[in-house]
Amino acid sequence: MKAHDGMYIGGEWRPASGQDTIAVVNPADEQVIGHVPAGTAEDVDAAVRAARAAFPGWAATPPADRAARIAALRDVLAARKDEIAETVTAELGSPPAMSQAVHAGVPVLVAGSYAELAASYSFEEKLGNSTVLLEPVGVVGAITPWNYPLHQIVAKVAPALAAGCTVVLKPAEDTPLTAQLFAEAVQEAGVPAGVFNLVTGIGAVAGQALAEHEDVDLVSFTGSTAVGKQIGATAGAAVKRVALELGGKSANVILPGADLAKAVNVGVANVMANSGQTCSAWTRMLVDSERYEEAVSLAATAVAKYVPGERVGPVVNAKQQARVRGYIEKGVEEGARLVAGGPEAPKDQGYYVSPTVFADVTPGMTIAQEEIFGPVLSILRYEDVDDALRIANDTVYGLAGAVWGADDEEAVAFARRMDTGQVDINGGRFNPLAPFGGYKQSGVGRELGPHGLSEYLQTKSLQF
Repeated sequence: MKAHDGMYIGGEWRPASGQDTIAVVNPADEQVIGHVPAGTAEDVDAAVRAARAAFPGWAATPPADRAARIAALRDVLAARKDEIAETVTAELGSPPAMSQAVHAGVPVLVAGSYAELAASYSFEEKLGNSTVLLEPVGVVGAITPWNYPLHQIVAKVAPALAAGCTVVLKPAEDTPLTAQLFAEAVQEAGVPAGVFNLVTGIGAVAGQALAEHEDVDLVSFTGSTAVGKQIGATAGAAVKRVALELGGKSANVILPGADLAKAVNVGVANVMANSGQTCSAWTRMLVDSERYEEAVSLAATAVAKYVPGERVGPVVNAKQQARVRGYIEKGVEEGARLVAGGPEAPKDQGYYVSPTVFADVTPGMTIAQEEIFGPVLSILRYEDVDDALRIANDTVYGLAGAVWGADDEEAVAFARRMDTGQVDINGGRFNPLAPFGGYKQSGVGRELGPHGLSEYLQTKSLQF
């Protein structure tokens, strides 16, 4: 993998201010595949100054012209789809099919949606004797995670650019090569110098410097709830806006009368996708007592198809592997029934975790309350629909979920009572225009579609 040894700042690749580097490791074989600069506060400051200098011109650029640049970016990403997929597979360990369809494919879809929105969005409206203007917030500090390295970048950068904001991106240190490819695509698409800037580095240094920088107007962060709280506190002290997409412990509720086999199979696939490293994964499956054991049997059969190294990849690094295996050990210790998998590593090389299914999980168990972020499914029993709702809502999180019912009307009625930001009904398809974000400790704000665009706008009213 070819890695840049500098930062993308002000429309060019510049040398880093320091000599320290970050090794990029392939989690499938534990081999170093490249090195990138470990950015400093000085690098962040240079990037923010470039973004600030570019902001007036980009904010004044007509929306149709901004849309054209985003469309060009979409086209470059589409043209480099194979290269992107190969890079994600190398630095995240994602199976090639997943890298092609999701990691490389979905960002093209999302970028295209913002090209269309930028051209059609109404940036002003009339309210009585007032004209309300929707103006860009300013300089955005975007801090993105490793689990969906390109999607999370596009989901922040595309709406920010559509709104007229400029951006400084600090990507996760585990997957910086994908971020560098994105910077190359921005340059190739003709986005003006300084509108987008990239600083690679570790969170405690570059990420913190970006969140604290006095000339950053909004911090958009995706990651753990613990770090999100720190960023929220930092931003609050500076009266700075934040958008936080954090953790989840989403419920997959299978109502009596639903197609049990389909609901279980889709539910298992959802949890195993991306090696379980998805904040919105339906990691708690809720089944009525009468069909509980049947669901457990179906889940055990389904998960057997997810062979480590084939349909399911490794987790991102050794620390994450140890963390997930620790949660599996905790589930056994607290009395959950191990139906499939377990804490033992399934392969001698690579950061693999055995796809695991627990039965007899009760709502108070650690594996039913805390985000594991690995290929681990907990199956819980409920007695009636009200009990199912109580269990579904009984965590500090509220990011996503699913409901399966005998018909859509029944499932929607239940979903309306769930304390969560997004619910799939009877296997509903992904919609790039639907707002994504959480209730409770799953975050603040929304991503995707017009609601995602509005995060990067502020309002001004003119009275006549």
